[in-house]
Amino acid sequence: MAREIALLTNPTSGKGKGARYREAALSRLRDAGLIVRNLEGRDADEALDLARASVADGVEALVVCGGDGLAHLASQVLAGTGVPLGIIPAGTGNDVARYFDLPRQDPVAAADRVIGSRTRTIDLARTGSRYFITVLAAGFDAIVNERANEMSWPRGQMRYNLATLVELRTFRALPFTLELDGAQIQRDAMLVAVGNGTSYGGGLRIAEGALLDDGLLDVVIIKTMTKPRLIRTYPKLFSGTHTQAPEYERHRVRSVTLAAPGVTTYADGERFGALPLTINCEPAALSVFA
Repeated sequence: MAREIALLTNPTSGKGKGARYREAALSRLRDAGLIVRNLEGRDADEALDLARASVADGVEALVVCGGDGLAHLASQVLAGTGVPLGIIPAGTGNDVARYFDLPRQDPVAAADRVIGSRTRTIDLARTGSRYFITVLAAGFDAIVNERANEMSWPRGQMRYNLATLVELRTFRALPFTLELDGAQIQRDAMLVAVGNGTSYGGGLRIAEGALLDDGLLDVVIIKTMTKPRLIRTYPKLFSGTHTQAPEYERHRVRSVTLAAPGVTTYADGERFGALPLTINCEPAALSVFA
């Protein structure tokens, strides 16, 4: 019998790239003999329902065509099931695709990874019944994301640049309380990030050195620094060399509880929840075509 999979698309990902990449990937998958359920939700809730129904029906894999937000949605459905996740990268950041060295500009080549059926099993980070794949942001980066989501202009990356400038005027280090595998510490910090993987925001390697399959979370603390120094340090996130800064602190743990006033966290680029939160590593929770 032919393999049956589900292809779930966010057509607006990457300024319309999702819709274009779906057509190319869909043709390639069907030409290879796969039966493909072509799914598209009117909103995130409907997309989640469609994904859950397909997995309950017994599809062999759930493939998403979109960005990190759609991979995040799929992880809520697939965690612990053994059903693999396939990715046709079509977002802006595509950090999940970076983790697996998936082609980010060639949907046909990305579809070939699904056809090849080679999988890798990775950990997920979990808070209650919710999961994330990449990094949870708590602090200045999360506040910028929140500000950008409230803005209708400008579009794209410039909106985040403007939000950064707006928040820099008034931002002060926040008092964080962290419980790291039961041991409590307190830090005044610009941000705290909890990494299952290394990067977020389109290749910002905040959790440099994090491994997807070690059963641990990487907790990164950027302690108090001046605004000029924060601006100078930011570009180093793309290379991971921010780890040399004296304000950098890293812990590797199975569980972390974060608390700080007035912080709404983001994970996989999605609004995740207000602090305090307890985040646990869920080992070997997700299978991914890689």
